[in-house]
Amino acid sequence: MTAEASAGKRLVLGLGNPGAQYEGTRHNRGREVVEELARRRGLRLHAAYCRSRLALDGGLVLATPETFMNRSGHAARCLVERHGLDPGHLLVVYDDLALPLPALRLRARGGPGGQKGIASVLESLRTEEIARLRLGVGPAGGVTPDLDWVEFVLSRFAPDEVSAANDQIRRAADACELWLEAGAEAAMNRVNRPDPPPAVAEEPAPPAE
Repeated sequence: MTAEASAGKRLVLGLGNPGAQYEGTRHNRGREVVEELARRRGLRLHAAYCRSRLALDGGLVLATPETFMNRSGHAARCLVERHGLDPGHLLVVYDDLALPLPALRLRARGGPGGQKGIASVLESLRTEEIARLRLGVGPAGGVTPDLDWVEFVLSRFAPDEVSAANDQIRRAADACELWLEAGAEAAMNRVNRPDPPPAVAEEPAPPAE
């Protein structure tokens, strides 16, 4: 495929682990975001090629690797080559233990930051010029030395976290839509803005004596 033919194509790749036992776990946030994007378009992801589930919508490719997280690079490279994509037209979505629930961070480039899925993607594509959307899944108090992080990321959300986790998926899908419409830099300016502080009700003025 020529560069001109692929210029309008985009790929959103949601990382996670395949299998029912991993559904709903913290480590599958990327897959859930891509599933939400497909749902919004009335599409269903299905097993196709590049060891991935795919949904195609014109020039948009939605995909989740059917390999385990630390081998996500195989699908990324295969899909980029199959669709003749520049890596700059790829957005990778995944969980990040270093960020608390329900934070989101969008970056246009950078290193893996200890996340094995994005590390595999960067290694396979041989570039760090890859846009990525990270979904915070970490505990509110931050990661402590005694935390078994493997067990934690493979766990499901506690009942008091479910509402925030569901809202995070919606906001992350919105962030992907913004990346598709406006590009990484414009999307970063919106997605990475700090949340406004809660409004404080003004004290009523004391009655005049």
